[in-house]
Amino acid sequence: MNKEKMLSEAFAAMEYAYAPYSHFHVGACVETRDGKFFRGINIENASYPVTVCGERVAIFNAYANGYRKDDIVGIAIVTSGNALSASCGMCRQAMIELLKKDTPVIFSNGQEEMIMTVDEMLPHSFSGDDLL
Repeated sequence: MNKEKMLSEAFAAMEYAYAPYSHFHVGACVETRDGKFFRGINIENASYPVTVCGERVAIFNAYANGYRKDDIVGIAIVTSGNALSASCGMCRQAMIELLKKDTPVIFSNGQEEMIMTVDEMLPHSFSGDDLL
């Protein structure tokens, strides 16, 4: 996993975030096992439920290009806020389904950094395995 490259790509992506309501910009980057990087940004909408978070865009972008959870080695999520922020519940649920539980998740706001696994973000999760 190339942590520095993922963070660099996530910060570069954040420049394109569309956040006219919250002014809270998010950039994300997924790295795949074969060394490809897929960016994502938050995109807000006046109808708030239509808004999509940057980390889901990055993961969906990788999936749209044929990658799956076994292909993804990490994700970096960066924000424009003064405080270090973690993913919302909706994104955590998407991650538990679309990434492996031991996938590293890197959070940064440019001053602070935190790394944890998907499973640490959402312990006792509900996933497709529970439906079997």
